[in-house]
Amino acid sequence: MAQRALPLPAARLGRAVSTAGAPYEVSGVVLLLPDGEPDSRRRPSPLSYAIQLPFARALARAGEGDGLAVHVLRYRCRGWNDADAHPAQDAAWAADEVQRRYGDVPVCLVGHGMGGRAALRAAGHGAVTSVLAMAPWLPDHTAAEPEPVKQLVGRRVLIVHGTNDERTDPELSYRLAERAKKSNRDTCRFEVHSDGHALRQHRSEVVALAADFVRGSLFARSYARPVKDALAAPPPLGLRMPLAAGFGRSLRH
Repeated sequence: MAQRALPLPAARLGRAVSTAGAPYEVSGVVLLLPDGEPDSRRRPSPLSYAIQLPFARALARAGEGDGLAVHVLRYRCRGWNDADAHPAQDAAWAADEVQRRYGDVPVCLVGHGMGGRAALRAAGHGAVTSVLAMAPWLPDHTAAEPEPVKQLVGRRVLIVHGTNDERTDPELSYRLAERAKKSNRDTCRFEVHSDGHALRQHRSEVVALAADFVRGSLFARSYARPVKDALAAPPPLGLRMPLAAGFGRSLRH
């Protein structure tokens, strides 16, 4: 007798990542979506959550004065799983949960690797106003169905990719950005030269870029000049913008 597949555990949002200090009124939320695997129904590793915490704390610290809350999503399972797209479903659930907890506040989906694809895919949720996809894992260009981009219309979209990424092809994220830009001018993409999938080599610049984009998108702060230029520039310039060394040190002096 064939065994029935066990139901997946529920996705979890947990508490907002804290930088200590007193609670404050939340005016915007970042949902941080970790990386994962192409195919797996196993529970996510606790390490995938822990890896995101330093980045989550950096974003929370940068946006604390604006009322930013940052949550790291715990997926139901660690795999994308073909058409099930479990992480994208979990991201949409998390956006619903944000509305339940905080009310009608804007949400920025921030994802890495498979989480980057989930952020892009779940962007059509009504609470989502912006998406940051870092080194997104995307299907090969030979896939029967191209990755959708219609859901990105009306959102601010930033893609960041290391040029030496050997796990997720930077050219695929460029092609997706190129298609998205045709219907959504608020799309840009930065290239981190010589960096790999984890974006560790230029971590401080990547964090500064992410914080600038999040604050500008959620709280109508002025973007840094390179981000403004990337959003305004036509392809390919605005989609192959180099992330300069030292980005963040000279912002808004």
